[in-house]
Amino acid sequence: QVQLVESGGGLVQPGGSLRLSCKASRPTFTRGAMGWIRQAPGKEREFVATISRSGLSSSYADFVKGRFSISRDSAENTVYLQMNGLKFEDTAVYYCAASPSPNTVVEEREYDYWGQGTQVTVSS
Repeated sequence: QVQLVESGGGLVQPGGSLRLSCKASRPTFTRGAMGWIRQAPGKEREFVATISRSGLSSSYADFVKGRFSISRDSAENTVYLQMNGLKFEDTAVYYCAASPSPNTVVEEREYDYWGQGTQVTVSS
């Protein structure tokens, strides 16, 4: 059974931090790479971060490099997105996604399983 459930979103002030979690079913989690994609109001979805199946490789969009960090916990079947230094422009719905590829995946079309999304709002 495919299951991706995000949590951890909320309202935060600029400069603040949030940690998003994505709980996956075991088969989905161990199958391949995982990623985070976001969609801001009135904009198309955009890639944020990805981590390989092994957890040894990761990749980030330029606009989050140095601020966000992706990780995965095999014991919990969970992928995390630690977000620091949040900016107004980070406001979006953040989606967790899974790919059958074992390597990092930056192309949205290569993700075939998606969560329902969690809202992140950066506001003063």
